Amino acid sequence: MAPSDSLADRIRRAGILPTDSGEVRLQKTLLIFATGLISFASMFWLFIYWQLGPQISSTIPFLFQLLLIGNLAFYLKTLRFEFFRQTQLALFLFMPFVAQWSMGNFITASGLSLWALLAPVGAVLVIGAREALAWFFAYVFLTALSGGFDYYLADAALPAPVKIPPSTTVFFFALNFTAVSTLVFVLLRYSAIEKQKAQSRLEEAHRLLQLEQERSERLLLNILPGPIAERLKNSSQTIADGFADVSVMFVDIVNFTRIAEGMTPQQVFSMLNRVFSSFDELAEKYGLEKIKTIGDAYMVAGGLNDQREDFTEALADLALAMRDLLERDFQVNAMHLEVRIGIGSGPVVAGVVGKKKFIYDLWGDTVNLASRITSEGVPGIVQVDETTYRKLLPCFEFQAPRTLHLKGKGDTVVYRVIGRKAAADGSLAESAGGRACALP
Repeated sequence: MAPSDSLADRIRRAGILPTDSGEVRLQKTLLIFATGLISFASMFWLFIYWQLGPQISSTIPFLFQLLLIGNLAFYLKTLRFEFFRQTQLALFLFMPFVAQWSMGNFITASGLSLWALLAPVGAVLVIGAREALAWFFAYVFLTALSGGFDYYLADAALPAPVKIPPSTTVFFFALNFTAVSTLVFVLLRYSAIEKQKAQSRLEEAHRLLQLEQERSERLLLNILPGPIAERLKNSSQTIADGFADVSVMFVDIVNFTRIAEGMTPQQVFSMLNRVFSSFDELAEKYGLEKIKTIGDAYMVAGGLNDQREDFTEALADLALAMRDLLERDFQVNAMHLEVRIGIGSGPVVAGVVGKKKFIYDLWGDTVNLASRITSEGVPGIVQVDETTYRKLLPCFEFQAPRTLHLKGKGDTVVYRVIGRKAAADGSLAESAGGRACALP
């Protein structure tokens, strides 16, 4: 509770529990607020009545005050809101009629029973619209009952009531109508303001929830490809797909262990973060899917999504762009790192592994081949397998083929990419099928 809160604010919020819903909090606040308003208004009414009218008995008004405050104190001690709600509304309903009956009739009491209207109005606010019907019918019944008594007993031989000047009666009629109307308006206005505040808080919470959801979406998309992330959100089934034609590339930093020996962990992280963040930007530029980083190695693939059909060419362009970036941009590559790059093409299996700290990964002979070609590569050179070579041949130039002995593969023919072909007239080269080679 804030130290700047006034006593009235603390009393108004008394009895509210942390587990209460927003609606229950509002109901409790409204009923305590209404109790305070009615207590103050009834004391003010009695004071004016004593000043302008005859000295009527203060027993019933005083008893009304005691019952209201006593019931409120009992609620604050026991926190039995349902009991407090029913009994307080009953006091609002019955005590004005009892006071009117003690003073005579509608005329002599200046329509004092109008105050009982606060009971059904309060019931609408603190119980509910449907439940409030019973309170309104009770108010109508007591009003009709009082009117019937006044009508049938008007000529009966009754003790002469206290004589009240007509001017006083008229004044209190106006006062009662004004006071009750004011209280009803104040309560309805207060309820509307509190509901607007609650709605504003709800909208702000919804806005923050949307921001958090968008943040979670971005984080998920940083881990998984877009279509895979969507499937993971909408289904709890295992995600594993087979692809007949995918190109996989590994980028491996040369002599990373030796370079990192003389660096602090923070320096190593900063170095890798600069390089791999730049690679991320290039992969996104070429419409390719980064799969993961494995220590000082970077894995990216093409053909897993529908972003482009020439994914193998795009992967070769990406490989050359990564190599050239490290050779020319020494803000990114302050340590003058060199990389080995290998590309393999063929079928793979792709899927999400695990349920916690999961990862999207690729498996298959194509992945193993690309990894082996990379590890047996030459710094600054992009090596590809024969399948990739055939796909790139129409648009790229290569050195003479070489045979490498790869672990688990035996003798394997690999090709080293020089760069894109250029036609004699400076235009883009055309593939054997007559298709213009795409721009890098």
